Amino acid sequence: MCLRFKNKVALITGGGSGIGEVSARLFAAEGARVVIADWNQAEGQRAADELNKNDAIMKGLPRAVAIPADVSREEAVTELIAKTMKAFGQLDVLFNNAAVICPKPLEEIDERSFDELFAVNVKGVYLMVKHAIPHLREAKGAIVNMASLNGLVGQKQNPIYSASKGAVIAMTKSLALDFAADGVRVNCVCPAGVMTPLLEQWTREQANPAEAVQSLQAMHPLGRPASSEEVAHAVLYLASEQAAFITGVALPVEGGASLGY
Repeated sequence: MCLRFKNKVALITGGGSGIGEVSARLFAAEGARVVIADWNQAEGQRAADELNKNDAIMKGLPRAVAIPADVSREEAVTELIAKTMKAFGQLDVLFNNAAVICPKPLEEIDERSFDELFAVNVKGVYLMVKHAIPHLREAKGAIVNMASLNGLVGQKQNPIYSASKGAVIAMTKSLALDFAADGVRVNCVCPAGVMTPLLEQWTREQANPAEAVQSLQAMHPLGRPASSEEVAHAVLYLASEQAAFITGVALPVEGGASLGY
């Protein structure tokens, strides 16, 4: 079996749960050393421990390390990159996955929530790329950003999140142009509904959970939301040499949700 990320190092923000955690597991299964960055130190450490549990330490290096980080703070990001380089000495893949949501009508969103969402979802991508790019240039590596179908087509009663993901898509395309000459590819994935723990919690909190689940299924022509694994496989593809001639792409992974009728 060919391991697509043998001798590579992947840094995943928001790696302590959901798509980030599954992506970390898949990167590790394909040979990568993994840095799991998450604001939730306990969840990040748990995810790293899971990866290290059945993996022998080779050349004195663990399969995964967990580093707590708030990607909206430049000081935390510079520390994260420094600790990554200290742990593994290189950086080949950056997966900007950390994000927050705020599914409310515009008039119900306060200024603090707006600022927090853009600080994590947009500023966090800017800061991570800014401080990782010297190492990615050296490795001729890849950046994958987590966007959303919302950033391509919008969504009712979710305007600020949609705007933030639209910004991530635009940034992805601009950075793809800026870094192409350096051999660094930049792409993003655009899921619709993904059955993560966060989405499962949201459905349980609705007035009619069964109706909410049915609505989620109906919005996807394939009849269901994606699994975290299905989105993670798209991330790994864009980060791999199989996508060596792909850059600046916003890849929908959405079960046909954008097609209409």
